Amino acid sequence: MKNIVIIDDEDKLRGLLSRIVKAEGFEVLEAADLKSGFKKLEHNDVDVVLCDVKLPDGNGVDFLQKIKASFPLTEVILLTAYGNIADGVQAMKNGAFDYIVKGDDNDKIIPLLYKAFEKVQLQKKVKQLEKRIADKYSFETIIGKSKAIEQVIDLAKKVAKTNSTVLLTGETGTGKEVFAQAIHENSTHANKSFVALNCSTFSKEILESELFGHKQGAFTGAIKDKKGFIEEANGGTLFLDEIGEMPLELQAKLLRVLETNEFIPIGDTTPKKSNFRLIAATNRDLKQESEAHRFRSDLYFRLNIFEINIPPLRERVKDVAPLVHFFVDKFSSAINKKAMRVDDNFRHKLEAYHWPGNVRELKNVIERAVILANEDVLTVDVLPYEIQQQSDHTVKSMSAFSMSSVEKLHIQKVLNYTKGNKAETARLLEIGIATLYRKIEEYNL
Repeated sequence: MKNIVIIDDEDKLRGLLSRIVKAEGFEVLEAADLKSGFKKLEHNDVDVVLCDVKLPDGNGVDFLQKIKASFPLTEVILLTAYGNIADGVQAMKNGAFDYIVKGDDNDKIIPLLYKAFEKVQLQKKVKQLEKRIADKYSFETIIGKSKAIEQVIDLAKKVAKTNSTVLLTGETGTGKEVFAQAIHENSTHANKSFVALNCSTFSKEILESELFGHKQGAFTGAIKDKKGFIEEANGGTLFLDEIGEMPLELQAKLLRVLETNEFIPIGDTTPKKSNFRLIAATNRDLKQESEAHRFRSDLYFRLNIFEINIPPLRERVKDVAPLVHFFVDKFSSAINKKAMRVDDNFRHKLEAYHWPGNVRELKNVIERAVILANEDVLTVDVLPYEIQQQSDHTVKSMSAFSMSSVEKLHIQKVLNYTKGNKAETARLLEIGIATLYRKIEEYNL
């Protein structure tokens, strides 16, 4: 419904305007002064206000500020019997949609109302979209009740309210970008851009262009100026995923940006400013990398202001069941299947699995299972072979403090570090390649 409030102390003019506006399909509320007009706004969802400038209890130009302070999405069109340039300029500064003269501009009122209403609807849609995004990435939507994940959420909530650089560490698939988004949406930067870039996706040259931007003609293929992610993130948050993969030369340039808030696009000579909050993520041990001179130690210390380590899924088994139910509902709905029940044995197999790919792997497993299931219950037979064949007894009997458990965890971490390169893993572990393969088979890695 398109709701309009007309505020004018001239009864005949107000009545005439009301009839004209109603004829266009608008719902109209009337008021003879500012006080009663404001009450209409307080008790109704009003889109547009038509308000006289000269009223018995005040001035419409000043009243406009009060409306905007209390109802920022409501648009105001001011009406005056005598055009006054100073009033008109002040009205627009105060946020008026328009300022028109009675009699001379009567034919403009209806078109203006439609334009104002369109603006209000657009602003409402933007607000709804912002709310959906904020709800999607709120800390409340992060699934898990284990002590490990609750501690991580608590840390993230505390740092979100600051402007400190955050370093998110943890294995691949643990949800580092989800935490980065939640930190952004709960920060003072929430109404600005969240710009994400994966540093492992591009070559050095392309990554430099993506980060810093370039001028037309800076290199072959640079057919026009391009803004980089650093500039796009101005006022908001820049999320650099897999920062451990960034080439050393670019690390030096990034460090300068963090220290000065200045950067120079490729092919340019004039520095630009960008003030952003940095959140970085990696599955590497940056301290170890810096000691091995594969990552700049000065950049590591600049990034490591506030580190949050997100635990792997195998260390928070309590969270597997709620994650399973969440993904089952999500994927059942996506393919128009009715809500599916989870068989106990199905859940036990998932809780016993070691999840080298963490939450991302679990998500993929559940999506596949929902697609394959012929009944309204998920059973073990729709799980991947390696999960089906796993012995619940063997995994559950392995104490978290046993040598075998520690050895398994360490081998998995090194495999993650080398991205599955078994020869490099064996070298770092100082064991033979045959021994490594035997351990992988023994621990079902």
